[in-house]
Amino acid sequence: MAKDKKNKLKPGERRGWFKCVKAILKIFIKKPRFVFLGEEFQDRSLVLSNHVGASAPLTLEMHFPKPFRFWGTYEMNSSLKEVYKYLSEVYFCQKKHWKKFWSKLFCIIAAPVAWAFYRGLTLISTYRDHRFKNTLKESLRTLENNASLVIFPEDSSNGYFNTLTGFFSGFVTLAKYCHKKGMDLPIYLTYLRKKEKVYVVDKPIYYTDLVEKGLDKYQIAELLRVRCNELGTMQLPE
Repeated sequence: MAKDKKNKLKPGERRGWFKCVKAILKIFIKKPRFVFLGEEFQDRSLVLSNHVGASAPLTLEMHFPKPFRFWGTYEMNSSLKEVYKYLSEVYFCQKKHWKKFWSKLFCIIAAPVAWAFYRGLTLISTYRDHRFKNTLKESLRTLENNASLVIFPEDSSNGYFNTLTGFFSGFVTLAKYCHKKGMDLPIYLTYLRKKEKVYVVDKPIYYTDLVEKGLDKYQIAELLRVRCNELGTMQLPE
């Protein structure tokens, strides 16, 4: 398995110091009950999840059973200054609806912690311009080394909601890109039901199965958004 030249890590592997941090965090972040409606996670798969603020990322980081990497906005992979700006102006103000004063004050402490934490995650940066091609290339390299990808596609510009209001279609672009490279990705749709401490995992669907329905990328994103909401409310097997 090839190693990342920059980080000298296998795709999906975490830095040594970060593994120690995770060991401590696992004391406080308990493993939820994973309910699989189909088969369990395969290697080299695409996992889509609701966000639930920081709850879903932290839960998956602590308890996902396979090597993987997250997609995440490039601001969180940038300088400490950029991380502070993103957290204080976007994450806490726009998404968590904090007052700007308290957001900026809190982020004096939170930004350095988050900056270090994201480096431990070996996050794959996402972009909203031509640089997205770098996201695709890095994602493909990760998948080719049998690690999976976790993506939070929900539109959280106005906050995080139990009923997801929109899915961005970047993950469909990735699946199409990988298919052109000879890789038909299994896509696992998941939903963290935080209060119940349950992670619902739908049976995987392959990119080619979605394309055969005659859907474009926006229709695929909408289809999976609707299904994700269903996972959040359906009656589950014991």
